[in-house]
Amino acid sequence: MLEKPPVTIIDHANGGKGRIILEHIAGPETLRENARLFVKATLEKGCSMGVHKHKGDREIYHILSGKALYTDNDKTYEMNPGDSACCENGNSHGIENIGGENLVFIGLILYDLDKKEE
Repeated sequence: MLEKPPVTIIDHANGGKGRIILEHIAGPETLRENARLFVKATLEKGCSMGVHKHKGDREIYHILSGKALYTDNDKTYEMNPGDSACCENGNSHGIENIGGENLVFIGLILYDLDKKEE
């Protein structure tokens, strides 16, 4: 069984509104050189993670509950439970809770294969 790393709360993540609560699923000792982050994330009503660029890695979001407005570079999409999105290396993304309940999603940041070979 994996040891549970501590919960992290970040205010105004990447310039976003409110706070994001990160429940770490696996820590660095498990992820090693393959991934940077594997979390269950919660954005409360009206909260967001600001648009930010990925360099050397990619991030997958998978919505568990709630309703999101996902920004993928210059486009926005509504996301609902069961939907997934991937922000590739060099691209930008952000996410906002636009529903009446908490937005809960899985976030997984994987290192880019090119970065591993450097």
